[in-house]
Amino acid sequence: MASAAEQLAANINFGALAKATELKKRIWFTLGALIIYRLGTYIPVPGIDPTIMQQLFQQHSGGVLAMFDLFSGGALGRMTIFALNIMPYISAAIIMQLMTAVSPQLEQLKKEGEAGRKKINQYTRYGTVLLASFQGYGIAVGLEGMAAAGQSAVIDPGLFFRFTTVVTLTGGTIFLMWLGEQITQRGVGNGISLIIFAGIVANLPLALAEIFELSRTGQMSPLFLIGLLVMSVAVIAFIVFIERAQRRVVVQYPKRQVGNKMFGGEASHLPMKLNPSGVIPPIFASSLLLMPLTVAGFSTSGGPEWLSWITATLGRGQPLYLAVYVGLIVFFAFFYTSIVFNPQDTADNLKRNGGFIPGIRPGKNTAEYLNHILMRLTAVGAMYLALVCLLPEILISRFAVPFYFGGTSLLIVVSVTMDTVGQIHSHLLAHQYEGLIKKAKLKGRRG
Repeated sequence: MASAAEQLAANINFGALAKATELKKRIWFTLGALIIYRLGTYIPVPGIDPTIMQQLFQQHSGGVLAMFDLFSGGALGRMTIFALNIMPYISAAIIMQLMTAVSPQLEQLKKEGEAGRKKINQYTRYGTVLLASFQGYGIAVGLEGMAAAGQSAVIDPGLFFRFTTVVTLTGGTIFLMWLGEQITQRGVGNGISLIIFAGIVANLPLALAEIFELSRTGQMSPLFLIGLLVMSVAVIAFIVFIERAQRRVVVQYPKRQVGNKMFGGEASHLPMKLNPSGVIPPIFASSLLLMPLTVAGFSTSGGPEWLSWITATLGRGQPLYLAVYVGLIVFFAFFYTSIVFNPQDTADNLKRNGGFIPGIRPGKNTAEYLNHILMRLTAVGAMYLALVCLLPEILISRFAVPFYFGGTSLLIVVSVTMDTVGQIHSHLLAHQYEGLIKKAKLKGRRG
C-alpha cells in the first residue's frame, strides 16, 4: 500500500491538477477569500485622520504594534476595519486551550468528540467577541488621546466615535473569523492560518524592494546582499527540515483470535514532532517582551526614570533583551507542550486499545517513557525556536538590515505553506485513487 502511494505521489503533476475539478474550485475559493481580506485592509475606520495616523504609527514603531501590524498586513498602521485582524480569535483559542487543562468541565467536553469540540468552538467565538470589544474600546480611547503636530488623530472624538470604532473593529474580526472558517471548509488549508500568512507576505515585495534599494545606493554591499539571500534560503530549508522531523515510537499490537481468524499482530508507530510546541512560544514571548517597549514609546519624554531604563536595557538587540527573549521562548515551549500533549492520556489510550511499546510495560511505565522522550524533544525544539528567532534580531540590531520578517513570522509562513501544500497533495492523491477505482469498476463490468 505504501509503495503504491509513493508511486502515485511521484506521478502527481500539473496535468493531474488540471483534471481535479473539485480541487480547482477550492483553490479559486481560497484565492477569492484572501483577495477580499486584502481589500478590507484598506477600508479605514470612520472618523480617523489617515495622515496623522500614519505619522503617529511611525513614531511608535518597533514595539508590539509593529509586530501586530506585520500580522495584519499593514491594517493596524492604516487603522482599517481589519486592524485587529484575527488576533482576538487566536488569543481566545489559546485561552480556551489553557482553561481546558485546568477546568475539569472543559476537559470533559474535549473528550466528548465532535459535540464537545463544537461546544468549545462556540465558547471560543464568544471569547473572541468579548476580547475584540475590549481591544476595540481601548484603541478608540487611545486614539482620542493621540496627536501629531498639534492635530488629533480623531476628527470628532466622543462617545459616538468610541461606539462606531468598537462596532467596526469587532465586526471586522468576526467577519475574518467567519471567512477563515469558510476557507477551511470550502477551500484549501487552514483558513485562520492563511489569513495571517496573507497579512505577513503582503509586505514581502516592499521589504525586498527596500533591501535592493540599499544595495543600489551603496548602503549595503552586493556581497552582503548575496550572503543575506543565501542565508535566508538556508534558514527556510532548516525550518522545513525541523518541522518535518519527528521521533517515531514503535507501537506493537498483539494478535487476537476472533472465531477462526487471527487479527492484529502488526507494528505501528506513534509520531512525536521534534518541535511539539509549534510557533506559539515565539508569539507569546514577543508579545510579553515588546509590551514594555510599546508602553515606553507611548509615554511622553518626561516619563519616569524606570520607564527610560526599560527602554534602554530592553531595546531590540540589547544583551538583556536577547537573554530574556530566549528565556521566555524556552519557558513557553515547555509550558505549551505540557498542555497540548499528555503522556498519561496517550499511555491509557494505548493500553485501552491493546497497544504497547516493546520493552516498556503498559500504563505508568509507558507514560514515564513518553514523558522522557517528550522532554528531550521539547528541549531540542526550544533551542531551534530560539536560534531561528534570534538570527533576525541580530541582523536588525547589528547590521541595520530592514528584515521585516522576524523569526515568528518566518516560522508562520513556512509552516502554513507546508500545511497548505500537504493538503493540496492529499487532494490530488485522493483524486488519483478515485480515477483508479473508476477504471477498475469499468474493467470489471466489461469482464
